[in-house]
Amino acid sequence: MIETATPDSDILERFWSQGWAVIPDVLSTGEIEAARSALVDAAAASEAQGMPVRLEALDPGGRNIRVYDLVTHAKVFADLAEHPAVLPSIEALLGNDVILSNFTGNTALPGSGSMNAHCDQSTVMPEPWLETWAMNAIWCLHDTDEENGATRYLPGSHEFTSFAEVPDDPKVGMESFSASAGSVILMHGRLWHTSGENRSADRDRALLFAFYTSGFLRPQTNWWRSLPEEVVEQLSPRMRALCSLDFGNLAHGGYLADWTR
Repeated sequence: MIETATPDSDILERFWSQGWAVIPDVLSTGEIEAARSALVDAAAASEAQGMPVRLEALDPGGRNIRVYDLVTHAKVFADLAEHPAVLPSIEALLGNDVILSNFTGNTALPGSGSMNAHCDQSTVMPEPWLETWAMNAIWCLHDTDEENGATRYLPGSHEFTSFAEVPDDPKVGMESFSASAGSVILMHGRLWHTSGENRSADRDRALLFAFYTSGFLRPQTNWWRSLPEEVVEQLSPRMRALCSLDFGNLAHGGYLADWTR
């Protein structure tokens, strides 16, 4: 059993100061391969269910494969969402009332384009964004760099509190994340970013985006509706809490009880 990690204060400080930070080498080679295989199967299952995985409106050129609601597809994704080497850092940054708003996969194949720039907190709440109430844990299933389409971010943009502060073209001045396979990039919910272009000849770039928010925000995924009963039965108590399956929206009323046990 993997021991629960104590959040690294240097990593947390980098998150607050830079808008992102890397937890290195969380997964072993075998665990990376298992997650990649599960992602391929999840994409095939989504298409079989009539849910398209290539969305031209989001990703121009048809070279990105997106899979939504990953927890519904394989236990490995639930294990990642509550991973003891990562979740304590999420809770240290957002608070113990954190929920899993969504969990998606995005594989950029060679030749993939770049989507519109955005910040994720703006997708779940209106401006002004005066507090940090959302963030991503990005699981890198390949070495991720500028050449193969690493996520690009605008430095300092995690300090923006409204759309009025965003440059006319926020992609200008963006830089690429860089992290090795098996690492996790913690990304501030107000950090403006976009998917990078995969300009490599033969390198896929698979990333998993576990999107966490404070519990008072409506989640992007209705886990009550999307999770099959047989999947729910396999979830740990902590994972059930992350999906709000037992207590609903207690959020800032969390002093009433400890529902994470």
